[in-house]
Amino acid sequence: MPNWKYAYKIPTDKEDIMVKASLREASISPKHAVEISREIKGLTIEEARRLLEDVVNFKRPIAFKRYNKKVPHRRGLEGWPTGRYPVKAAQHFLKLLDNLENNAEMKGLDTSRLKIIHCAAYKGRKIKKYVPRAFGRSSPFFDTLVHVEIVAEEV
Repeated sequence: MPNWKYAYKIPTDKEDIMVKASLREASISPKHAVEISREIKGLTIEEARRLLEDVVNFKRPIAFKRYNKKVPHRRGLEGWPTGRYPVKAAQHFLKLLDNLENNAEMKGLDTSRLKIIHCAAYKGRKIKKYVPRAFGRSSPFFDTLVHVEIVAEEV
């Protein structure tokens, strides 16, 4: 079993008011995960949950600020024109927020006062597969897995 480490180190004086959760080797788009994590950082748990549920229901798009080549404009974005509705990644993030809330309850924290202070997505390992093609050839069909980590603080 691998020993996963977090990129964010919780200070020793704040260990009793901070909580963390991670999602390891999820089969979601790394680009979508980066954009969603940038969007929910700084929000409370309820605000982040509301945003992700609206993304799943195609009511609010996520602004694509870094990976925005050939991404169309979306109605409802403020300050940035391009965006998408990354439904699969948003569903994984909703499960991760549930995990974060459960960890906070186990620690005895008030879940209504949790604010996300760190949210990051990293590329994981690649699953290498090949698709057979005509005339005895094959094409690569790789799947990049993603690690996501969230740290929240009670304010």
